[in-house]
Amino acid sequence: MSRRPRRIAPPAAPRRRRRALCRRCAGGLVLLCGLAAAILGCDRREPAATDAAAPASARAAAPAEPAPPDGAAAEPPDAAELSDAATLSDAAGLSDAAGLPDAAGLSDAAGLPDAVAALDGAAAAASPDGGVSDAGLPGSSAGCPDDMVLVDGDYCPLVEQICLKHHKEFEKDQARRANPYGEVEGSTSVSERCLEYKQPTACLSKKRAPMRYCVDRYEWPNKKGELPALLVSWREAVKACEGVGKRLCTEDEFNFACEGEEMLPYTYGFVRDATKCNIDRPFRQRELALYRYERCMRHPKCKAELERLDQRVPAGSMPACVSPFGVYDLNGNINEWVVRPGRKSPERSGLKGGWWGPMRGRCRPTVGFHKEEDYGYEQGFRCCKDAAPR
Repeated sequence: MSRRPRRIAPPAAPRRRRRALCRRCAGGLVLLCGLAAAILGCDRREPAATDAAAPASARAAAPAEPAPPDGAAAEPPDAAELSDAATLSDAAGLSDAAGLPDAAGLSDAAGLPDAVAALDGAAAAASPDGGVSDAGLPGSSAGCPDDMVLVDGDYCPLVEQICLKHHKEFEKDQARRANPYGEVEGSTSVSERCLEYKQPTACLSKKRAPMRYCVDRYEWPNKKGELPALLVSWREAVKACEGVGKRLCTEDEFNFACEGEEMLPYTYGFVRDATKCNIDRPFRQRELALYRYERCMRHPKCKAELERLDQRVPAGSMPACVSPFGVYDLNGNINEWVVRPGRKSPERSGLKGGWWGPMRGRCRPTVGFHKEEDYGYEQGFRCCKDAAPR
C-alpha cells in the first residue's frame, strides 16, 4: 500500500521576522514622535512682555521686527489697551499682613524662568545681615533690618486729592474727546499728569488706621547706586522677597510709605517736579518683544532693544526723591509690584509709583490690569517686613 506524501507546511520563521520587524518599526516611530514632542515642549514661549501706556504722539503701530532667534514672547496689546488710566485702589477695606498670598500657592520653582536665578543671586547681596547702615540717611531703621526703613503712623485709607493744573497733553486730549455736552468719551493712552494739587489733602475716612512695618529703602536689589531690577513678574517678586525673609508690600503699605501722614500726592510734595524724581522722560516705543532679564542679556538683539528703551537711574541717585519716612524712588524710575489683598489669582498683582516715562508717577494710583505672570521693561519691586515689637 503506497503512502501519500506528507504535505510540509511552509516555515513560520519569516512571518515572525516580519512581525518583529514591524514591531521594531512601530517602536521606532513612537520613539521618534516622543523625541520630537519632547524637543518642541522644551522651548516653551514665555508670557508676553508688557508696556505701560504710550503718549498720544506714540500711539502709531511700531514697525514689525523679527524676534530673537529662539522665539520671543508674543507682542503686547496695543498701547491704547495698556493705558495708564487705571482705577485707583479701593480703600474701603484696609489690607493686613494676613491677606498676603501663600508662596506655596504660587508657581513651582521648577517651572519658573531663568530670571529667578538672577533674583536669587541678588537676594544674597540684599540680605538684611549685609544691610547698609542708615547713618546719615533720612528716616529710621529702628525695629527693622539695616537695609529697611521704619514706617510708623496713622494711615488714611480714603483721600481726596484735587488737581489744580494738569499737563497740557492731558488737557488737549480731554478737549479732543469731549462731546457737545461737555462729557469726555472714549478710551485714551494719555496719562493723567497733574502738575499741582490743592493743599492740604483731605482724609475722607472716618478714622485713620495705625500702621507699623518695615520697607526697603531702595528698589530691588535694595542697594544704593545700583540700577533697579526690571523684566520681573509679580510671582518672581513674591518669591525673591520671601527668599530674604521679607514679603512683597501691599497697596496700603506702599501708599503710606510714599505719602506719609500728610497724604502727599508725590513723595516730595504737591507740585510735580521732574528734577526731583526720575519721571517725565520722553517715551520710546518698544519695537521688539523682550525676554525676561537674564535670557534677554544672552540675546544681542533683545539686549540692544532693552538698552535703547532703558532710562533708569541708580537707586538713591536723586536725593530729593525721598518720602517723608526716608524711602527712595517710590515715584518714577521703575514701576513696583504690590499685593492687592482680597483678590484671587491671577488678579493679586498691582503696580505702583510710576516709572521714568510721561506717566502719572504718584503715590496713590494702582495699575491693576497686569496679571501675575506679566513682566515688562518698566516693572520692578521692593520688599516689606513686619517691624519688631516696640
